[in-house]
Amino acid sequence: MPERTPDLRVTILGSGTCVPSLTRSACAVLLESRGAKWLFDCGPGTLRRMLEAGASIFEISHLCVSHLHPDHTADLVPLLFATKYPDGVRRTFPLTLAAGRGFGDFFNRLKAVYGDWIDIGEAMFRIIEMSTDGCDRREMGGLLLETAPMNHSPQSIAFRVTGPGGRSLVYSGDTDFSEALIELAAGADLLICESAFPEGHRAAGHLSPALAGEIAARARVGRLVLTHFYPICDRVDIEAECRRTYSGPLTLAQDLMQLEV
Repeated sequence: MPERTPDLRVTILGSGTCVPSLTRSACAVLLESRGAKWLFDCGPGTLRRMLEAGASIFEISHLCVSHLHPDHTADLVPLLFATKYPDGVRRTFPLTLAAGRGFGDFFNRLKAVYGDWIDIGEAMFRIIEMSTDGCDRREMGGLLLETAPMNHSPQSIAFRVTGPGGRSLVYSGDTDFSEALIELAAGADLLICESAFPEGHRAAGHLSPALAGEIAARARVGRLVLTHFYPICDRVDIEAECRRTYSGPLTLAQDLMQLEV
């Protein structure tokens, strides 16, 4: 019997944070589905990690931004600048950026600083703002995109993507404990969830491994991937902390790790 072709292939481009690290780039994920490539978040170091993963910025059709903090958006300016002034290779289809309400204003302020350097034209770049007041959904590029607001910043949203074969993944972005994330992730095949700090060190607006595990357990996800680790996480047993609340399949993210859904 032939092997099933995965509906969704995931590469963890970055499993870290804003804190510089030689092993962990800022949190970002590359999603591939039947030839299409989507990018989730675009913090510093993302573009280099994409090249290491064998992907080009000109192949990305959709960029989903979870919120506006620099460790999730800093490589957007280089991405657009390189798109406008490429060396030989050019974009042949538009880039669609999906983010929470308020991103358009944020981008206008970026253009006030960088001007034409990041203006690649309306035909090649469009922004879709998703609701930050409740759940939202759109059909995009043959995939179903669903979002829900998170407990982090006013623009923070999580994403759920369902492929043509019905397989689904959820990307939490940054969030504190969230009933909305449990609902969005219900029954998902894969939950990529932030777990920024271990117990006893958790900052408001972020999750610990145990809290991420509780969300995954209540959502009954197929697999939980913990990511967005601050350096202190590398000095504790993250898996053991998560196992206090979650007994299902568990992966601790590493940069350039690949997963199939």
